[in-house]
This record gives sequence, structure tokens and C-alpha cells, in this order.
Amino acid sequence: MAVMTHAMLKGSNVPLDTAAVRAVLRWTPGPGVPDVDASALVLGTDGRVRSDEDFVFYNQPRHPSGLVRRLPKKRVAEALTDTVEADLAALDPSIDRVVLAASSDGGTFRAVTDLRILLYDAAVTPEREPLALFDVTAETGEETAVICGELYRRGDGWKFRAVGQGYPTGLVGLATDFGISVDEAPEEAPTGDGAASGAPGDASAAETALIDAGAASGAGTGSAGHPDLDMTVVHTPVPPSPPLPPMPDRAPSYGYPQEPAPGPGPAYGYPQPVHASHGPEPVAEFRMPPMGPQFQGR
Repeated sequence: MAVMTHAMLKGSNVPLDTAAVRAVLRWTPGPGVPDVDASALVLGTDGRVRSDEDFVFYNQPRHPSGLVRRLPKKRVAEALTDTVEADLAALDPSIDRVVLAASSDGGTFRAVTDLRILLYDAAVTPEREPLALFDVTAETGEETAVICGELYRRGDGWKFRAVGQGYPTGLVGLATDFGISVDEAPEEAPTGDGAASGAPGDASAAETALIDAGAASGAGTGSAGHPDLDMTVVHTPVPPSPPLPPMPDRAPSYGYPQEPAPGPGPAYGYPQPVHASHGPEPVAEFRMPPMGPQFQGR
């Protein structure tokens, strides 16, 4: 029996008269072309997953029911394929849609050539002509994930719609839009020689050159031998001058140092002026006595 293939346009739909389908993503690999992965989201009537197990992708290739599964990639002639199968007739009535998506690894969909999704009757082997095909093109070129199409209930049957909606946020952004809880890995502390030595990980080239030069010459003004990058002029420290000796209380006489006088006092029996503290000062009314005995016998 001949099968007519429906060439789909974006937004168009086609009824399906089969109990199970095989959705095949196909693209042409080559230098600079990122790898492509197929995935599926099993949705309830509210348009969201019932649990994270409803997300079928490369890290979880099989739905718990076994009715939606991801098959291994294959090379077909000059193309690569990645496939998702769904047993539509056996799915639980609470399941309303199966979203068929693609994600790119190593680049955006701008670099992916000849990307298309082909829908086959999974009960027919070997594969004959596809039931439907849709050429998926990037809308902006910045997408790293795209909804290629969706399988959805309509009355007692199923239909396929060509979608082509891109996500620059990748598979994580697409999955969270449908209620998947994504636990992103925390940032790791920087490791390596830079972290072990205490060197700044975000140092500019000029700062790094200064640090290397300081380490090579063995001279550093900062901690751990690293130069102080804020310092522009290096001043050579000047040793302090030795302290000056204290001045004597009175000038030395005849080259002999004199002991500091505790204060003014009598000299040779003659009273001294009260203000004299550094030796006698001549007084106009005072005359030296004549030379000779000062006291005569009585």
C-alpha cells in the first residue's frame, strides 16, 4: 500500500492513523556542525509534565511506562539520525501531548545543515516512506534547542503538528518551560597553580607581567614577594641620624668638663647674684680684694 508523505509547513498539522510512531531527526554532519540530540516531553492536559520522569532525553532515554523511548543514533548515507518512538494508543489517558524536541551540542542551530524531522509508522518494518516530514530552520540562528513538532490527542485519535519554536536558552530553558526541575551544578572553586600560590585569577596581562618580573628578580615589596601594583615610586629609606648629646648646664672651663651645678651657691665666701646660673658675672660695684693674706692675726 502506497503511503503519501505530507510535507509540513510551520504550524500545519496532519491526522495519524497509526498506533505507534517513530520520529526521526536527520541532519548532515561536517566540520563546525554541532551534534544534535533528540528528546521528548510527555505532557498532561495542563501542558506540563507530571514529574521529571516525563522528560525523555540522552540522560534518561526511557519513560517509566516504556511507551516513549529514545533509540541510538545512526548514520544513514551522508546523514546522522537520532530517533524517538512513542506507542500512542497505549499511553495513559491523562497524557495529552508528546513534544518532540532537538538540542545542539557545541554550537547553535545556525550551523546545523539540512535538519528535518520525519515521522514514520513504527509498526512497519523496514521503514517505508514517511508519514510526514518537516524541514526545521533556525528562526534567529541563536537557538540551541528547538521544538520540532508535537503529537497531540484530538478526540479518539492523534495528530502531528509542525512547530519549529527555538530556544536560545538551550535544552534547560525548554525543559523548565514545561515544568522540569533542573538542578544546575554549583560553580567549583578555582583550582590549579594560580589558586595554590594565591595569585589573582583575574589579573590582567600587565599585572601578571609585573608579578612574574618581581618573582624573577627576587625583589618584592608586597606580601609573599609580590610587588605592590598600586605603588608608582619607590623611596629608598634614609637611616636616622644619631641623637645629639645633651648640652651641659654650664660651659666647660680650661678644657675640663664640669659637673652640672645643682644650683647657685656661695664662692670664696662672697654672695653671688641670684640670677647667676652659668658662672659669675662681673658687677660694677664689686672689686677684687688685694692679693695677699686675707686674714691678719689678732
